[in-house]
Amino acid sequence: MKEERHDVVVVGAGPAGSITAKTAAELGLDVLLIERNQEIGVPVKCAEGVSKEIEKFVALDKDWICVEVHGANIYGPDGTKVVMAGERMDEVGYVLERRIFDRALVSEAARAGAEVRVKTEAYGLIEANGYVKGVYVRSIGEDTRIYANVVVGADGVESRVGRWAGIDTRLKPSNLSVCAEFLMCNIEVNKDYSEFFLGSEIAPKGYAWVFPKGGDCANVGVGIGGDVSGETHRAIDYLNAFVRNKFPDGKPVAEMYGAVPLSGPLNETVADGLILVGDAARQVNPLTGGGITYAMQAGKIAGEVIAGAVQENNFSKLRLMEYKNRWRSAFGKRLETGLKAKEFFFGLSDADLNTLAHSLEGVKIEDLSTGALLLELIKRNPKILFGLAKIVI
Repeated sequence: MKEERHDVVVVGAGPAGSITAKTAAELGLDVLLIERNQEIGVPVKCAEGVSKEIEKFVALDKDWICVEVHGANIYGPDGTKVVMAGERMDEVGYVLERRIFDRALVSEAARAGAEVRVKTEAYGLIEANGYVKGVYVRSIGEDTRIYANVVVGADGVESRVGRWAGIDTRLKPSNLSVCAEFLMCNIEVNKDYSEFFLGSEIAPKGYAWVFPKGGDCANVGVGIGGDVSGETHRAIDYLNAFVRNKFPDGKPVAEMYGAVPLSGPLNETVADGLILVGDAARQVNPLTGGGITYAMQAGKIAGEVIAGAVQENNFSKLRLMEYKNRWRSAFGKRLETGLKAKEFFFGLSDADLNTLAHSLEGVKIEDLSTGALLLELIKRNPKILFGLAKIVI
């Protein structure tokens, strides 16, 4: 078996992995970024909406922005519309072309000095004296033993890297959103607003969405709770029903299926010689399912912490805990609040949701943030949302 050595190997070339690799390479490390698929950004497993916070981590490029949206319309089960305007909600700001976006991030990592390999799959960890020391990979039928001071698991919601290292990455069905999406054309689209649709008939323990992609096209999707998904109640079944009702003349030109972790962040995101980032660390807002900017922020922190660990030649869990402490300080509270709010809202009936929507009808909420929406709801519905007030305030 061939052998190699690097300062860090990053498993997974999504936004979290690419930003980790780029940051570490910029700080002078020998970085290897591997991706099991043969093409970066394919298959797309994302609704592609992202907040304008993305501008903190990457320079905007018109080639990977389909549409800039200025707000969100949220519809209650009976169709009552709530209008939110601003730039702070997880899925509102830009609608990306993820294939181009992901490739751009990987290209930036490569320009910074990281080596990138596709069709390269990790199938186990190298361990010694309780430390992760690298990964075993397979590429085009050839196995390689790759040693590294730190292994970064950026391998998504099903992360095997964390599991191999002894971190409990299991998800209960209730902490998972099962999603189906069509890229549809020949439909009437609100070009300036993303739209969200609530209700047990539309998407139990979830929501349907319509994100404009330009012209007469949009991403139209449904995410439902994993614990309500079944043989006759699949996400694709709800999606088909939604598009038949809303876009009877629409033409699907692409399909996407995937899952989003809604558990809140993992308690453990580091081990001796190991760091988890992005979906692998459950760095996703459980209420909205948004995670791209959190993944990028975590990747930047991870790259900086790894560079410091290399300089000190200390790759212990204690040393790498700086990563956990920093990302939790940066956005951990938002994820924890999102989790509590998700659990509260998932317990409401359609009648309750309609009551909440009616209370906001005609009110334009200028601060487009999850917190602003929750506070406005609490103010107008103190009896229904008394329990939620304890979470937010």
